[in-house]
Amino acid sequence: MKRYLLYIYTPSLRSWRGLILLLFLYTITKTNGQECPPNIDFEAGNFTGWTCYTGTTHAAGTTNVMALMPVNAPVPGQHTIYRAGTGEVDPYGRFPVTCPNGSGYSVKLGNDMGGGQAEGIAYQFTIPANNNNFQLIYHYAVVFEAPRHQPHQQPRMETEVLNVTDNRFVSCATFSFIAGSALPGFQHATNTVDTTEVLYKDWSAVSVDLSGLAGKTIRLIFKTADCTFERHFGYAYIDVNSECSSTFVGANFCPDDTAVNVVAPYGYQFYTWYDSAKTTELGTGQVLTMRPPPASGTTVAVSVVPYSGYGCEQTFYAQLMDTLSVRANAGNDTLSCNRAPVQIGKRPIPGLVYRWEPATGLSDPYVANPMAAPDTTTTYVLYTSSSGGGCKTSDTVVVTTSYIDKAVQLIGKEGFCQGSGDSAVLEVAPQRRIQWLKDGVVIPGATTNRYKVNAPGVYSANIQNVDGCAVSTIPRRIVIETPATPVRYADEYALENQPLQLNARRIGSSVSWSPGFQLNNRNSFTPIFNGTREQLYTIDIRTINECKVVDTLLVRTVKQVEIIVPTAFTPNNDGRNDLIRPILYGVRQLKTFKIFNRWGQIMYETNQMRSGWNGMFKGLQQPPGTYVWIAEAIGVDGKNYSTKGSFVLLR
Repeated sequence: MKRYLLYIYTPSLRSWRGLILLLFLYTITKTNGQECPPNIDFEAGNFTGWTCYTGTTHAAGTTNVMALMPVNAPVPGQHTIYRAGTGEVDPYGRFPVTCPNGSGYSVKLGNDMGGGQAEGIAYQFTIPANNNNFQLIYHYAVVFEAPRHQPHQQPRMETEVLNVTDNRFVSCATFSFIAGSALPGFQHATNTVDTTEVLYKDWSAVSVDLSGLAGKTIRLIFKTADCTFERHFGYAYIDVNSECSSTFVGANFCPDDTAVNVVAPYGYQFYTWYDSAKTTELGTGQVLTMRPPPASGTTVAVSVVPYSGYGCEQTFYAQLMDTLSVRANAGNDTLSCNRAPVQIGKRPIPGLVYRWEPATGLSDPYVANPMAAPDTTTTYVLYTSSSGGGCKTSDTVVVTTSYIDKAVQLIGKEGFCQGSGDSAVLEVAPQRRIQWLKDGVVIPGATTNRYKVNAPGVYSANIQNVDGCAVSTIPRRIVIETPATPVRYADEYALENQPLQLNARRIGSSVSWSPGFQLNNRNSFTPIFNGTREQLYTIDIRTINECKVVDTLLVRTVKQVEIIVPTAFTPNNDGRNDLIRPILYGVRQLKTFKIFNRWGQIMYETNQMRSGWNGMFKGLQQPPGTYVWIAEAIGVDGKNYSTKGSFVLLR
């Protein structure tokens, strides 16, 4: 008998809402070497062969409706592939999020976002035309948030096994889990986030008899949905068993075994083992141990009982044969770069025992395919036997270690000023292949172990050594500054013997005022001037990368604070006397400068010390004549000053 094992398993809830579904499908078909349907086990690490669906859920009267449509590709967050071996468990039920059936991948169906989402996946296959002894088993584990909604509004999981040929659903396998309903075998989760109850059911199984359906096409459908109020959610993990062997695990044994361990399909509530006539009980539980092994050709039967209400009772038969042949498979020789773990061996086969020597550098020396990260090149030997101790065999694999330096050496400076004569040269150790990149983009022709930087950016190199190890180096940022343009600051007016704060541009890391006469600190960006004499200062500003610029500032001294406005101006755009503005002596802040026409209408207003009026108002030139102004300011002595006057606009 050929078996297809399809496990559908649901995930760890990451928040307080959810439905977790775990399903395991297990089909038994006819003898003679039929392969498992392609990628029914997700072992390709993708959804090839599966159809993914997305949609919404809503209540139509007292009926729950999942409106699902097929999508061309898995939707991130709704159809997600996970790799086994992480040890992750469901936070509510604490069961593993990958089905304990030995396969390598699981799929998460749905998410914990709510929002009235619904998701589905489906797989379709045809029973061989000459096989009327065909059975289907799927395993499930369910976790629900059970809010106080009506049944048709609750989160749910639905499973369907459809005879596509006859358009009929298969009994015992088509049903719904609905949050809040009376669900047999469920337990209460202890870790909830709010007051909403969370229920879970550990791995269980459903059996379906498909006998008599030879040549029929069967479609497996699994769906989850949020509650219709778009708050509570449901999701599932799906895990498919890859072992499509002709018997139960352990039914084939080695002639030199000292015991036989026959393993029934995982996940039923009760197991009872019998002889072939079902007259003598041999044991209970999923595993039947027979010591010493029985005569080759002995047939045993196991009756399985699913959890109440979810599946049909079933009896399976297995013929025990001493024909097992074991071949150790350590895998192909491989390369470990910079002690990065690499996988050796092959996927485990249920019923076999594995041991690696030496154990140094291995993640686990007692699994079929551990991760290896040895310090030096190592030859590993894999010893494999059956669980009964017979058929001992071995194989070897060589893990070559190679180290490649990811560091980039700098010759010169990491930051410098353009035109200063400084430079930056990056260097890596000579390798088989080198390609330099700037800001992640390949630099054409930059393939030697040295590269002279001519523009600022982040530089790295893709390198490969003679062993085939390829890495990207540690990025290096090179800063090349362009010098700033010198600036002549507007003149400052200081009251004699009154402190006045001066300000240099903050475009560097250091500054030096020259001369330092009448300043409290010549190396400050904000020195205090206090004196009686006018002084022209040069301001030497330097950046951290030694870019230099020299600004200038003239400080004039006055005996008193004054606000002076010219008595006339000519706004004719000839570049001379086109603006009327206040001339400020000893003023720290201009509070306001206003201009009025002869009717008292405001023509212009500003508080900017160097702004002025151009004779326009609302886009129109104002007529010649006399205008009145008023000004208010704060002097460098901290006192308030106000004055007013008039001027003539000439055209």
